[in-house]
Amino acid sequence: MSADKEIKFSDDAYALVQKIIKRYPEGKQKSALIPILHVAQAEFNGWLSAPVMDYVASLLNITSIEVYEVASFYTMFNLKPVGKCVIEVCRTGPCWLMGAEDLVKYLEKKLDIKEGQTTADGMFTLKTAECLASCGTAPMMQIGEKYHENLTLNKVDQILDECRATVTEPISHWSKKEIKA
Repeated sequence: MSADKEIKFSDDAYALVQKIIKRYPEGKQKSALIPILHVAQAEFNGWLSAPVMDYVASLLNITSIEVYEVASFYTMFNLKPVGKCVIEVCRTGPCWLMGAEDLVKYLEKKLDIKEGQTTADGMFTLKTAECLASCGTAPMMQIGEKYHENLTLNKVDQILDECRATVTEPISHWSKKEIKA
């Protein structure tokens, strides 16, 4: 996103944002913040820059710091550029006990990055996340909205290969298709 480009939602995204805001009573528009941040992240290349968060604040008539606080608290929001596929490996007890730590180490070596980094080709970002609510199928990871469970190193290789072969634009928790719906 260049500095001279105006931060503005597409018509479809703006219409969705207005629809989300209308779900809440007058004066309670801050309640729409999390879903609107999802829309913003999908709309602006998979991450939330300070100007994007300022724009969201202006739409909701709240302060920028209120947006920054929420966006920085939740691991589902990216505050710096990320790869097309953000791999989130669950790091809580059950997954760790079932081998998530080994998966993270394997991914770091295979992708030649550390947790929190993005591959040189811009394809993958590796993150760890708090409980992703799939304890019975540990270890697991999430890419966008898709869960990958009962993971082995072989399954991880297959998932990475599939992503390399099929992903052409960033995968997020919200997709461009949902914005147009």
